[in-house]
Amino acid sequence: MKLFPYGHATHPQWRMAAGLVLAQLRAQMALHGYANAPALGLLYITDHYTAQAQDILDFLGAELPEITDWAGTVGIGIASNNVEYFDEPALAVMLCELPTDQYRVFSGVSPLPPTGASHFQAHTALVHADAATPDVAELIDEMAQRTGSGYVFGGLASSRSKAVQFALSGNGNVKGQGAAGGVFSGGLSGVAFAQGAALMSRVTQGCQPVSREHEITACDGNVVTALDGQSALDVMLADLGVSLDAPREALEKVRTTLVGLRSAESGLQDGRVQRRGQFGADVLVRHIIGLDPARQGIAIAEAPRVGMKLAFCERNAEAARADLVRVCAEIREELEPQELTLEVASALSASEAESAPHPARRIAGAIYVSCAGRGGPHFGAPSAELQIVRRALGDVPLVGFFAGGEIARHNLYGYTGVLTVFTTVEGS
Repeated sequence: MKLFPYGHATHPQWRMAAGLVLAQLRAQMALHGYANAPALGLLYITDHYTAQAQDILDFLGAELPEITDWAGTVGIGIASNNVEYFDEPALAVMLCELPTDQYRVFSGVSPLPPTGASHFQAHTALVHADAATPDVAELIDEMAQRTGSGYVFGGLASSRSKAVQFALSGNGNVKGQGAAGGVFSGGLSGVAFAQGAALMSRVTQGCQPVSREHEITACDGNVVTALDGQSALDVMLADLGVSLDAPREALEKVRTTLVGLRSAESGLQDGRVQRRGQFGADVLVRHIIGLDPARQGIAIAEAPRVGMKLAFCERNAEAARADLVRVCAEIREELEPQELTLEVASALSASEAESAPHPARRIAGAIYVSCAGRGGPHFGAPSAELQIVRRALGDVPLVGFFAGGEIARHNLYGYTGVLTVFTTVEGS
């Protein structure tokens, strides 16, 4: 299996950063074990480079003419193997060697066709989206329906300026592209993958429940008015141990509280609260955006349905760290062979200074999309989150970004991380 070349760099001048990344890519492409004929490039930039997005894509395309297809987006922070860049000018690139009939770049000018409407059959897709797009959650759900698995992954661009996306195909895949230069704003873009391009994806939660699950028994729009047949406001206050008789204390507690929602039909296999004190992957975390004393309700940033399960929760770094280690370990355990040769075992157990990505991991490359509210500060130090990934998953080619919302399955998440690996081992 060929490893995907990747590179990352920071520099006040984008051309210098791009040059450093190109040097890393070319050095790896000359090494045994790395792909030397990739065609798909994934590009992530921090918002310091937003104004130069087109120049960066044009430069990389000219320097890497063998890369016919590009996809990516912007983030307040970006990620690579063992490092993250927050609030500084940086870019990261990974070059993927996949058969050209196993993927398709899509964008607003060339959307992914519905299932069965094209000779290309999408099994899953990497999706980048603009948070300002109307009904973006519904569009993500509709995109998932255009895939055979019903599973997409990715995130919302995060930027303090313009939110941009990269979607460019030089071999005719993007038929409607016309004069477009490959840099877009608004809507959805990304890469769809056929079933032959084996990927494995997991969601890691960043919040911890502080109450038991309740059933929503009455709601109106985005206001939950009853939980377990009781006043939703009273249930919340009781769970949080506060009272409106002490309004300042109550409001301070509510401001740090979120809700975790789960559909009633979600089974144990897809997540429920499988591990005591942790959410499963089927739980969507949403903000509490207001209280409604007149209706004894709580307003949340979602339109729930009667019958859904709701638990109050809060951000918790220890829970986030433990769950991140868990999903990495699950992927690693499933992929790495049970019996290793002495040479491979020595390579995989090398010290951090001597380690390097190794084909024995059966991971060609990885994409990690994390919430912009996580990252190093939440985990205790700069690059701490990506260091956890590296220690738990192993040393693998990796790029990604810190998003304004994370995409997995057909859902839009918050405060989560979505880790996806390319592998020759069939799995999901």
